[in-house]
Parts: sequence; structure tokens; C-alpha cells
Amino acid sequence: MMRVFVVAGEASGDKLGAALMEGLRKHAGEVQFDGVGGERMQAAGLKSLFPMDEISIMGITEILSQYRKLKARIRETADAVLAAKPDVLVTIDLPEFGLRVAKLVKEQSNIRTVHYVAPTVWAWRPGRAKKMARFIDHVLALLPFEPPYMEAEGMRCDFVGHPVVTDPVATGEEIAQFRSAFDVGDAPVALVLPGSRRSEVSRLLPIFREAIERLHAQRPGLRFVLPVAPNAAHLVTGNVQEWPVPVTILNPTDFDPDRAAILKRSVFAAADIALAASGTVSLELAAANTPMVIAYDMNWLSRQIIGRMLRVDTVTLVNLVSDTRVVPEFIGANCRPAPIADALMHVLDAPDEQTRAMSLTMERLGRGGVAPGERAAIAVLDGLNETRGQKA
Repeated sequence: MMRVFVVAGEASGDKLGAALMEGLRKHAGEVQFDGVGGERMQAAGLKSLFPMDEISIMGITEILSQYRKLKARIRETADAVLAAKPDVLVTIDLPEFGLRVAKLVKEQSNIRTVHYVAPTVWAWRPGRAKKMARFIDHVLALLPFEPPYMEAEGMRCDFVGHPVVTDPVATGEEIAQFRSAFDVGDAPVALVLPGSRRSEVSRLLPIFREAIERLHAQRPGLRFVLPVAPNAAHLVTGNVQEWPVPVTILNPTDFDPDRAAILKRSVFAAADIALAASGTVSLELAAANTPMVIAYDMNWLSRQIIGRMLRVDTVTLVNLVSDTRVVPEFIGANCRPAPIADALMHVLDAPDEQTRAMSLTMERLGRGGVAPGERAAIAVLDGLNETRGQKA
């Protein structure tokens, strides 16, 4: 029987882990899973070593404040891997935790190590790949252009596809129900997506507000909808209620989880345009075929540091995957309301280039092919067989 130790630390990693587990069972038969995971991985058969949310910590300040506890959990997890002696250790995203576990394991064993979700070395801090290569054997990449960066440092790397291609897409009936329930009718819809972290939401809301005011003045028939992240709901609601432009706020905590998920995908699919913070949301919009403008700002120090380290001329994944630059983006000092509003109006009037780029992006990320979780499982098994063949 195959034994796999899997470590995830966030909801996105839990989703990847559960799909990987299902794929491994499909292709390897009986598999015993140990590790750390959330509800999805536990439903797939994992008994978590401890609650996953104990290591779901973001930001330097938060990590420093919890350092001793995190360090103890890293050591505990590494010891559990060494005791289990699995065929393979798979760490999923959250490199601050997973890669430290893998490093400790590799220092004391020859257990094969796989890291799922390649770090963004193509964007900044390229030295991370070289450091990883000391204790990671195999990387599973979500983006098609990532493998060469990992392979250059001696690691095996397989592009396995992005999970966004398997997310449900709203049906015509679901879109119609959204329009009826929120009295949108046949009006064009503009999405406002200021991010999920309180710090970025606080910084972007004033900029987005002025951009939306300018857009509304030019396109008074637009209906504005803001699906809020749960942790920023209070901040967004209090702020947006004071805007002179009416905005419908969709708070997922007002609905049961299934209804909230349906509403989110419905409004994404119904929208004619979106103003969004930079991040993976651009891929969610592309999956829904919704044209977009991307904007993001940060504090002065972060601007200076990241500006000097950035290695690409665009941070929008749709632009990168499609190898185009058709999604307008306004980052750092360029994140100003007037040009953002102008770009929104231009995209509303001429969305065709983006539509083609979004379709190409979904195709290149694996839509219509073998599901990413299954591809990841096949890659893990192939890597194990390759290693065993080399030892034979």
C-alpha cells in the first residue's frame, strides 16, 4: 500500500490537496494519507495532525508574533513525516511552513519531496528556486511557463494545470436568478473587487471609489456590484455605504455556503466589466469570460522594494499566460482613478481582444483536458517510478 504525507495550510491548498488525493486513489489504488489539511482533505480521508488554521498565517508581523508556535508545529510535522516513512511528502503552497518541513525531512532522510505550486520566481526573488532545489525533488506547477525556472536548478517540474479550470461556471438560470433577486434586470453590470486583505482594501477603496464615480458619470446605466470577502465585510460595508454611486454589496456570510458560491459565480458571469485588485482573481474573471481592468497599490516602501525586484512587465496572469498585454493594469504610482476609469470605458466599448486572450488563457491552463488534481497525481506517481527505476 502506498503511503503519502500531505501538508496544506490554506483553503486553496486544501482544495488542491483533496483533488490530488482523489487522483492518487484513482491511479495508485489503496493509499494511506497522513498530514495536515482542512475540511476538504479530511473529507477525502486525511486525519489532520492538528487544525490547519493554526498555520494559516499571512504577513511578516503575524508570522513573527506566532514564530515560536509555528516553529514547534514545523518540527512536529517533520517528526511525524520521519516517523511515518511515507513514499512521498507533498507540501502544498504556503512555503513559509511547507518548505521548512521539507528541509528538515530531507536533512534526516531520503524521502522524496514534492512541492505543489511553484513559487513566483519568474516575477521576483529568482534565488528561491536554487534554495528549494537543496531539499525539493519535484515541483508541480499551476502555470505553463513555470517549469523551465525550476528545471534550471535541477528539480523535476511538471505543469499540471490550474484549479480554476474545474471550478463550476454559472448557468443561464443561475444568472437570471441573480438578476431577479437583486433587481438588476437587463442592466449592464460592473464588478468592483478591491481584494480580500484589510490592508489592501483600505488602500484601494478610495481609488476605486473615484474611478467608479467617473465611470458612472459616463455610463449611468451601469449597476455596480461588490462581492465582499468575509474578513473585510465590515470595513467595505461601512465605507461603500457613503459612496455617492449606489453599489450592491454581496456578503457571503448572509447566505449558506452553497448559495454564496452560486451567487459569486453568477455575478462574475453576469458582469460586463470588472475593476479588480491584482491577484488570481484575474483567472476567475477569465473563467467567467468577464473583461477586466487590474489595479493595485501598496505603501511607499513596498513600492520601492518590489519595483526593484520585479522581473516582468505585467503582473496580470491573463496577460502572462496568453502572452498578450490586453488587460490594462495600474500598479503602484500608476494606480490613479482617472486613467483607471478611462481604461474601464475603453474595455467596455472594445472587449474582443480580452475575450480572445481569456479564452486562450483557459485553454493553456488546461480547460477541457484531464483535471489538474488527476494530472498532479499522475506526475507524482511518475516521479516516484522514475526514482525507483534509478535506484534499481
